Amino acid sequence: MDKLTLSIAFSDNERTRPIAQGRHHPQGVNLIPTVVHPSEMFWRQLKYRDFDVSEMSLSSLIIATARGDHSWVALPIYTSRKFFHTNILIRADKGIYTPQDLRGKRVGVPEYQQTAALWSRGVLAHEFGVQAQDIEWFMERGPEKSHGGVTGFKPPPGVRLNTIDPQTNIGEMLLNDQLDATLLYLTSRNLVDRSTIDLDTHPIIQPLFPDPRAEGRRYFAKTGIYPINHTVVIKREVYEKHPWLALNLFHCFMAAKNEVEHETADTLKDYFDTGLMDPAGASAMKLDPKSYGMKSSRTVVETIARYVHEQGLTDRVVQVEAMFAPSTLEV
Repeated sequence: MDKLTLSIAFSDNERTRPIAQGRHHPQGVNLIPTVVHPSEMFWRQLKYRDFDVSEMSLSSLIIATARGDHSWVALPIYTSRKFFHTNILIRADKGIYTPQDLRGKRVGVPEYQQTAALWSRGVLAHEFGVQAQDIEWFMERGPEKSHGGVTGFKPPPGVRLNTIDPQTNIGEMLLNDQLDATLLYLTSRNLVDRSTIDLDTHPIIQPLFPDPRAEGRRYFAKTGIYPINHTVVIKREVYEKHPWLALNLFHCFMAAKNEVEHETADTLKDYFDTGLMDPAGASAMKLDPKSYGMKSSRTVVETIARYVHEQGLTDRVVQVEAMFAPSTLEV
């Protein structure tokens, strides 16, 4: 029996690299891999449907589904997770010492509807009482090369949102005192994002949380949530012809993840480095916070779906069952 040939797109991620390099293959499938920056990948998928299988912005998947676009079937494979609110950067001369000090400030964001921004605003609201309407937003991506430009994004009621002039970007505006902070800062070269300045070299720019690792540990200890950014999707027409693909791909991604973790001298090193937990707490780690599968992640996925609705980007809370392959709901 001939193998099914599929195009697949990844970001450059240690847990997907074994598949991109051909060390793992889904049974019955020949993969043609492309490695591409997530900002570009999601835009290309949402607008042009370039790949049969790819990583996908979880928030954009939720928004598209809510608006009746069922082009994608998701798998509970999570190639990117992070405490995104700990990436907030501020100008040190703006009197911003706590998250509450962001009220009334000018804050940049690459794209308002991107998952990292949804998580950060959700944490600001639920943990610190700062609402999106309390901030004046400046978005770097225009409608022609944004996820929202494809999914029909409009600013939610009460949200002050400005589009940054194409001749400048978040980095330049921060250094020129045109912004007070940014929710996220992306400098990787791709077709979508424009900022390039290394802000680490400028002492005027500092993290909102002086100890991001400590804040990540605090948030995880309180909520048990390690936020998910990317999932993996299959084109619906491909999935409907070959429903066995869902679990075959899931097993392939699991094998790649297990290879990386098995070969790591200390399998918890990643968690220590990202601040997920202290090395002293290793003996207390009973569950893998970066696990794949819906059973271990349902609460996290349901939380971001609720945040997308709370922040005015969907008319309802999208259910897990409306997005993910039925055969993956019990793994």
